[in-house]
Amino acid sequence: MFALVDCNNFYASCERVFRPDLNGKPVVILSNNDGCVIARSNEAKALDIPMGAPAFKFAEIFKQNNVNVFSSNFALYGDMSARVMNILSEIAPEIEIYSIDEAFLKFTGFQNYDLNDYGLMIRKKILKHTGIPVSVGFAPTKALSKVAVHVAKKFPERTKGVYVIDNEEKRIKALKWLQIEDVWGIGRKHAEKLKNVGILNALRFTETSDSWIKKHMSVLGLRLKNELLGKSTLDLDKVKNKKSIATTRTFEKNYADFELIKERVVTFAVTCSEKLRKQKSNCNSIMIFLHTNWHRKDLPQINPNIVIQLPYPTNSAIEIAKFAVKGLKQIFKEGYLYKKAGVVVMNFTPENPQQLSIFENSNPKHKKLMKTIDHINNNIGAKKLKLAAQDLERTWKMNQEKISPRYTTKINEILKIKTD
Repeated sequence: MFALVDCNNFYASCERVFRPDLNGKPVVILSNNDGCVIARSNEAKALDIPMGAPAFKFAEIFKQNNVNVFSSNFALYGDMSARVMNILSEIAPEIEIYSIDEAFLKFTGFQNYDLNDYGLMIRKKILKHTGIPVSVGFAPTKALSKVAVHVAKKFPERTKGVYVIDNEEKRIKALKWLQIEDVWGIGRKHAEKLKNVGILNALRFTETSDSWIKKHMSVLGLRLKNELLGKSTLDLDKVKNKKSIATTRTFEKNYADFELIKERVVTFAVTCSEKLRKQKSNCNSIMIFLHTNWHRKDLPQINPNIVIQLPYPTNSAIEIAKFAVKGLKQIFKEGYLYKKAGVVVMNFTPENPQQLSIFENSNPKHKKLMKTIDHINNNIGAKKLKLAAQDLERTWKMNQEKISPRYTTKINEILKIKTD
């Protein structure tokens, strides 16, 4: 059996752990630079505040309905996610962390267990140790466990946050209830196509011929159909090294000054190098891109990018930053207001063993230097050591006017309790 553990309204729940006065009140979380809504509590959903709602357009609605608005606090959310996943790792013999707020568990040899009771135990333990409420869905396949967790979340009073699909009657009933657009793996375009031919729910999808599904949705659609029929075709994914690493950000305002953009690009390059070293890889090429503000139709638009083939493989922050600036100089043009930039490192090779070149190689001194920088920054818990080209005060320049304290990762922002 598989189980999917899904944190309920995760970002809002993280805020509520340290602000219990927000329980039962509408909460929304905004994206980078406080641009749009990326998470909502159930109370906010009841007010018909949509995902992606521009914050400035809904400011009056927030005010009229006493909606609690927060800037995204990814340091807090990431740490709370790690705590949840650590607990799940202790509970289940096999685990796949699917996203920041979801994890698949695989239970082999649990035939004599009452899985409903086991799910309630999981919920209780996570809530006790982290304060985060979760829903749990059990089923013979990963896709059906997604269906089960939908049921658990939709009917919390009846299910108590846990639902088990362990027979044909439950499977058919759940698939008949689940709308086709809510099926895991079916995107918006496929959902529209399926609805146009009368396939409105998951059960009807499983009754569709293999030939039609393969023609319109490829072999991936067939796998999904088999999963929904209870035939397991997807196992837990193993942790794999990434094939490319990107660091991109939208600026808090439009930038025209080359030096300001250069500082951002250097910071992005340094972040990419840290991730490379973490997975013990080198990159052999990098891409640098710039975007103007496409929302401003009154301004001239340009979206240049360039790919640079490196003369040698490297994961040195100094070297990757140097090549990133070289690329930036080639694509930057005066007279434009830039809103976004990014660095993507690609074409990975192992850090060890490393193929050396006859003519030019990465500076061997950088390896020890990078190791020391990573060690110090990881122990301090903040990016204290930086390149001289970086902004020494801030890592990302973003508007975060409503950000909550980083209760669990910053000692001077720890929760304060007042006693009489």
